[in-house]
Amino acid sequence: MISEGSQQVDSMNGSALFEKSLIAGVGLTHLRVYDQRPGPDGVQSGCAHVHGVTEEAYFGLAGEGCLELHDLEHGFRSVPLRKGTYVQFPPDTLHRSVSLDGLEVLAIMGGAGLAERGDARIYFGAQVDEDPDEYERLRGMVDAGLDGALRRRDASVQAYRALMNLWHRDTDAYRAELRRFVEVHRRMLAGMRDELREVAKGASLRVARQALARVDALPGGAGGAAIAAASREYGDVRLGMCGFLRQV
Repeated sequence: MISEGSQQVDSMNGSALFEKSLIAGVGLTHLRVYDQRPGPDGVQSGCAHVHGVTEEAYFGLAGEGCLELHDLEHGFRSVPLRKGTYVQFPPDTLHRSVSLDGLEVLAIMGGAGLAERGDARIYFGAQVDEDPDEYERLRGMVDAGLDGALRRRDASVQAYRALMNLWHRDTDAYRAELRRFVEVHRRMLAGMRDELREVAKGASLRVARQALARVDALPGGAGGAAIAAASREYGDVRLGMCGFLRQV
């Protein structure tokens, strides 16, 4: 769903765990998309990546850009982003953030912190996916700071350009490659099933307990503990897959 003002258009379809979580356990992160220099395709962007079980949404805060989305049902779409624009997309959607003019968004993550527990995979192409050591080398380039983050982005863009060429020239091959990549990530997540279930279960129980406590605290109810108001400062800036991140 994309919405801007009162108009809505159907288009499709990180949180750390806190004792006092945000509403319904969502994660909120301020994102400024990398714009220090363009990638190999001449575009200011982050890394294309996918989440296997985590929903995500962007709400435009400043600047202008777009969100490039890929899934097996719709193929490729480019959705404009600007202040006040909201874009939501489901798991298994390969996505890339693009900045045209200082794009900043509020990234809203579902999944109760599953993205931070491993539910994210950068697209580097089939050859890298077949070499776990090379994938980890590329993924870890961000440890070298901003230059490393941009070089990692460039490596992703090189593979992403080939994927886009398939979209324009051979949609069957494009969908086969997209399916392959999504399945690589889903197979990896399957090996973490028990851990991910415990994270999701714990977060769901916390949300349910808070809601029940508020219902029980109504007049004539069984009574319940008051839920304190939550207030958060932005966290430290870190280098993410898409750009500079500051978690709420």
